[in-house]
Amino acid sequence: MQVVDLPTASKSKDSSEALIQNLRLAIANQLAPSVSDIDLKGQYPTEFMFELGKLGAYGQAVSREFGGTEQGILPALRAIETVSATCMSTGFITWCHNACAWYIQNSDNETLKVNVLPKIARGEVLAGTGLSNPMKHFAGIEKIAITAKPVTGGYVLKGMLPWVSNIDTDHYWAIAAKIENSENYLMAVVKGDWAGLSLRLNAHFIALEGTKTYSCVFRDVFVSEDWVLAAPCPEYVERIKPGFILTQVGMGLGLVAGCIDLIKKTNRNKSHVNQYLDDSAEELEEELDTLRLKSYRLAETIHCGGKIFSQDILKETIQARISASELSLRASQSAMLHAGARAYVHGSDFERRLRESYFVAIVTPALKHLRKVLDKM
Repeated sequence: MQVVDLPTASKSKDSSEALIQNLRLAIANQLAPSVSDIDLKGQYPTEFMFELGKLGAYGQAVSREFGGTEQGILPALRAIETVSATCMSTGFITWCHNACAWYIQNSDNETLKVNVLPKIARGEVLAGTGLSNPMKHFAGIEKIAITAKPVTGGYVLKGMLPWVSNIDTDHYWAIAAKIENSENYLMAVVKGDWAGLSLRLNAHFIALEGTKTYSCVFRDVFVSEDWVLAAPCPEYVERIKPGFILTQVGMGLGLVAGCIDLIKKTNRNKSHVNQYLDDSAEELEEELDTLRLKSYRLAETIHCGGKIFSQDILKETIQARISASELSLRASQSAMLHAGARAYVHGSDFERRLRESYFVAIVTPALKHLRKVLDKM
């Protein structure tokens, strides 16, 4: 597979490559042996998630003063891609954690940046993202799920968020709420052990089970001003959106690379008949390299964020995310067809990749969501 070389400073490149090499070693030793249990038994890879923090996978887009390396979202995207090539469940929660760091890094809340962000950036605590509902709400797809009542010193939250990932009683994650008697919204960070906040496991999924995905019920949960990312938040949403969307492309890049590897393995003794199938390893590899190069260049542009990017950058980001969904679906189906009957055995890598590919196209922003937004631009 072609290695994409980007015009970055040699020190940054060396640092990024060292991160990826260390990640690959940790994946081989700690993650790969557990993939089946993560997928079929819903085992959460706790130790590996903390190891990612030690290696620096969470702090790449975080300022040095807040515990990060300030290298930008490119190495963060690459870390998500590298993990997803082996296990997309774990790649997804790696994205979730990075997303929470991204929200705080791009907020104006110095208290969160000083007191919480360094712990998240270094992986001393784990973090998720609860912005699926608000992102769909702001796109006109569904109603906002949480309301916020202004009180002295902060807000009181009520409502329920379905299916928030990489969360637990000791995890942090972001939420958004409609402010009562107002047309405004707020975004804030919450923690799973706060009074009035409860987590429910009320569904089992066909993939992505080992991701600590729960429904969150808010019963008069007090959130002080110190935990508010933005209120009101229209400008803030536009600030975080490109990085939020682009880093998800890493999941697709890794998944497609994994599917290509599976196809190549089947071709060792079935190339004489597999040659008649569409979406060969070589064809998929060429498209993957193109998408990777495009995504890496966008990541270089977005870097650590901190501003509202042009509509052209956002449009290119959305198009890259759409391509990641479409290519994931094609690659996983091609892997199934190349393998034939042995791919149809429950628990096979081929079957797992097929199930994972649908998640790339369904997780917020979903393929239909992205196409709707693109149509309005």
